[in-house]
Amino acid sequence: MAVEGKAIDALSQFELATTFGPIGRAVGFTQSNLHMLIAGALIVALMVIGMRPRAMVPGRLQSLAESAYGFIDEMLLAQVGPEGRRFFPFVFTLFMFVLFGNMLGLFPYAFTYTSHISLTFTLAMLVFVLITVVAIALHGKHFFGYFFPEGAPLWLAPIIIPVEIVSYLSRPVSLSIRLFANMVAGHVMLKVFATFVVMLGALGTLGPLLSIMPLAINVALVGFEVLVAFLQAYVFAILTCIYLHDAVHLH
Repeated sequence: MAVEGKAIDALSQFELATTFGPIGRAVGFTQSNLHMLIAGALIVALMVIGMRPRAMVPGRLQSLAESAYGFIDEMLLAQVGPEGRRFFPFVFTLFMFVLFGNMLGLFPYAFTYTSHISLTFTLAMLVFVLITVVAIALHGKHFFGYFFPEGAPLWLAPIIIPVEIVSYLSRPVSLSIRLFANMVAGHVMLKVFATFVVMLGALGTLGPLLSIMPLAINVALVGFEVLVAFLQAYVFAILTCIYLHDAVHLH
């Protein structure tokens, strides 16, 4: 695609660049790191400032903070049971970090750090290591029975065990790719239709009229991306809860 002779690359928005000049280059501090810090500061501000009034009739920030807290608490209780509440800080932090990362990327000139597979895979590996450690700590050697269901015919072991091992090891891969791919696809679509708006708008007299359709599609896509941003954070959190259920109850 090109606008006025300049090539438009829909993937250029995901390129990393150092910030804060020489200091950023020296430590490899990129806009992705900057937006992670911004997301962390916003999450802390929401929980601290939002819960400071402790009002019986909560205001907007307090309602938002309480809703986020209750949402994850209910999710853990439903998926893991009362034992899951010990993992609340981890799952809550994970959900909010992914959600704010997804949402921040929708602002103009902002960067979506969840669009990088290196970050999403790191988060997925944290989940994978946690559930494995929890399962071994709670069940010891019985953890390995997870790969061969009780009551299954012994002669099926050469088939079932490799399949279960591959399925277990694929969890961080599927968890990370799902989030990464959805964020990349959504932002590429936004960039493509935004480019169409600019291209058609530069055609002359009929240009502004022709650009209305891609502009309307882009507005709809923004609304859709807000929904996807929340859904992907939810999916990441609920799959973490499901994996924790398997680790705690070993089935």
